[in-house]
Amino acid sequence: MNQKLTLSTTLLLLVPPLLWAGNAVMGRAVISIIPPFTLNFLRWALALVLLLPLGHQVLRRGSGLWTQWRRYALLGLLGVGLYNSLQYLALHTSTPVNVTLVTSSMPVWMLIIGRLFHGVAIRRAQMLGSALSLAGVAVVLSQGSWQHLLALRFVAGDLLMVLATICFSFYSWQLTRVDAGDSLRAHWAGFLTAQIAYGVVWSGMLAGIEWSVTDAHIEWSWTVVLAILYVAVGPAVLAFRCWGAGVQRVGPTTAGFFNNLTPLFAGTLSLFLLGEAPGLYHGLAFALIIGGIVLSSRPAA
Repeated sequence: MNQKLTLSTTLLLLVPPLLWAGNAVMGRAVISIIPPFTLNFLRWALALVLLLPLGHQVLRRGSGLWTQWRRYALLGLLGVGLYNSLQYLALHTSTPVNVTLVTSSMPVWMLIIGRLFHGVAIRRAQMLGSALSLAGVAVVLSQGSWQHLLALRFVAGDLLMVLATICFSFYSWQLTRVDAGDSLRAHWAGFLTAQIAYGVVWSGMLAGIEWSVTDAHIEWSWTVVLAILYVAVGPAVLAFRCWGAGVQRVGPTTAGFFNNLTPLFAGTLSLFLLGEAPGLYHGLAFALIIGGIVLSSRPAA
């Protein structure tokens, strides 16, 4: 962990924001024809099926799936069950650009969680940068109007994404743990399959609750089928593989910076696919967030 940022690692960490931007746009496009928790469950169930030929060794007795079950159950809950379910739910009241801009506060949460739970010191420049980035998030939540912010007129989806981002920050720090006797960590497919296996259980429970307490239904069509296929292969398997490898190479805070590219990709995709052009306040928010992260990332004097 915390190796020098090389070209190969940079390219590796460029893949997740591009695919996650598409995930936000796709989730927004199908919100009226498939329930959010159900979409998340079907997405990861298909991802598990696709990964099993490569990671089937996790099912063997004595593998980390069983001996390290608390670790993988937690990873599955944070990264698969909660983060993605909350994101799809957020898209019912928010836009892909808003969702991804709020997610751009992730490096700030990385710093805070690293300090509180992992003993990683925060420098003064990082504190100032964090304040600047949080100001950018406040701009998103206020929709560019300070009157909205003062009146606490928050968009529910944006607040859900704040919670989702905190969950994913905890998930990213958990990826850096090295447990003795956990052989799955050395095999990327097994490591990811174990997480998804527990994540499918968590997301299935949420989907079951969704169908029990709401009038959930699916309007099956080729659009739904292709959407599930895309979010399972791209934002799930490929993006999580690249993110996990990147975090293990350079650490969660540096990797989190690349997540700030997601709003740029989401804004472009939304403009062409959904007709939801970003507003001026989106640009201001993104500038504040990027400025804060750049300040936070400056090396110590």
